Amino acid sequence: MKIVLLQTGKTTEKYISEGIEQFSARISKYAGFDILTVPDLKSTKNMPVVEQKLKEGKQIIRLLDSEDYVIVLDEKGTEFRTVEFSGQLKKMFMLAKKRLVFVIGGPWGFSEEVYKKADLRMSLSKMTFPHQLVRLLFVEQLYRALTILKGDPYHHE
Repeated sequence: MKIVLLQTGKTTEKYISEGIEQFSARISKYAGFDILTVPDLKSTKNMPVVEQKLKEGKQIIRLLDSEDYVIVLDEKGTEFRTVEFSGQLKKMFMLAKKRLVFVIGGPWGFSEEVYKKADLRMSLSKMTFPHQLVRLLFVEQLYRALTILKGDPYHHE
């Protein structure tokens, strides 16, 4: 099963991009991994938040398939300890799906349409982080969870 990180907007901070590239390369040794990016919306200064979420949501949904298991990263989602996340991944790998798609939205979150497509809402923390930094935190946790599944020495507990 392939793992996909679907994100909205470019990663503009160089240190975040470099970290994501390093962990993406590591992840690829364990599983097929892709990052898909929905382009930033244009002219949002006077656009209501609801409209921004709807437009981003349509772009996200266009990249999803009925054969996907969709996990949205959302502050109100279920929190897992790293070992628990690894266990969830193991269960997800047994599903009859083509891809696991983890979705990181823009600064305003997701439209209701995206939430309806989600099979799981997952939170990385109760704290609030910039959505670009969440990308780096997520790929590190994904790598860590995969090393736990394979029994490789990265995670210490």
